[in-house]
Amino acid sequence: MHTLKLTQIGNSVGVILPKEVLAKLDVSKGDEIYLTESPDGLRITVHNPEFEAQMKAAREIMKDRRAVLRELAK
Repeated sequence: MHTLKLTQIGNSVGVILPKEVLAKLDVSKGDEIYLTESPDGLRITVHNPEFEAQMKAAREIMKDRRAVLRELAK
């Protein structure tokens, strides 16, 4: 468990992530991370949950419409 401290960054308030946390997330300066709600609080992840939902829908459509997509590819 890591205790994070809120700090003033310009006109905003930010959180400094320890280098161990950055290494565990495999992120560095300039990368994007996502904060999502979960049943037990908040979750930080490197995966965009909206994009993942869109890709899941796209995979289902591609599976259901395989013949149509094959014809369009010709």
